[in-house]
Amino acid sequence: MGAYTIAIFFYIEASCLYAALSLTICVILKIEVLVSNQGGVSVIIRETNHGFILIAQHDHGQLSGQIARHFRPAYIMNQAFTEDVLAAITEHDRSWIALDSVPIWNDKNRAPYSFLDYPLQPKVVLYRYGIDQIEQMNPYAALLCSLHYASFRVFHNTEDEFCLAFYEHETRRQERLRAQLSPLDSRMVESHFRMLQLCDDLSLYVCLNEAGADKKHEHPWYRSGFAGSEPFSPDGKGQLSAVWLNQEDIAVTPFPFTANFTASLRYKFVTKELICETGIHEAYTQTEWSWQTVRFAAAGPQEESNNDAD
Repeated sequence: MGAYTIAIFFYIEASCLYAALSLTICVILKIEVLVSNQGGVSVIIRETNHGFILIAQHDHGQLSGQIARHFRPAYIMNQAFTEDVLAAITEHDRSWIALDSVPIWNDKNRAPYSFLDYPLQPKVVLYRYGIDQIEQMNPYAALLCSLHYASFRVFHNTEDEFCLAFYEHETRRQERLRAQLSPLDSRMVESHFRMLQLCDDLSLYVCLNEAGADKKHEHPWYRSGFAGSEPFSPDGKGQLSAVWLNQEDIAVTPFPFTANFTASLRYKFVTKELICETGIHEAYTQTEWSWQTVRFAAAGPQEESNNDAD
């Protein structure tokens, strides 16, 4: 069964599932069998002249978790929730694990599908599947992940029945989990939700940008800072921003962490030549894993000046 057949399978199954508002074990098993045989990952992609840098979603999530472990403890507010918050941030993209085997080729764009252009319906099915998995592991982490996915723009101001069904289902999940975990401090939940989003953004900042890129060549999402990061600035108003100092060091301003730290990210660089010779499936499988190391640091006066100048 080919990759496009898998996408069609997802769509048909998903439509039925959302009509019934139930994702059955049978369907999950079918999904896992299909993807284990054929693959189909919605990777994070950077294209170069000679190939593609491909980052699996769950590897991006693992980087998010590494970043989260260095936040100042005060931002957790209640230390009893530390491991729950770290679980939510680390596992928030675990729905893609079953698909993290090989990419699907996008003929129109002449590149692998990325998480930005991957078909919506199968993505939404996997969002729900992932949150279901996380709820089995940690209900509070599932609450944070549900809030995270439900905040996506695609689920707001839409008349798409598929999106509306997902949003309604997650709203009910959130209500149920809040009741189950009661009492919960709403301010604390909001802070943890914002921390998940910021760690997601900081990780994507690494994934989407060429190491050492200047502001003019950064991904447009983050040139002006990280939206929603105000709670982690000293005055609670200004957004956090980041700038590459070189190919390894990233300065974050204001600095929400306890100290400078190093993190790592797994990826594959798949050459276009190998893709032409063997196809995306074999090319991805044959390519060895590589690792990128990044260091997050507090900005010095010169770095802050350079950041402001851009």
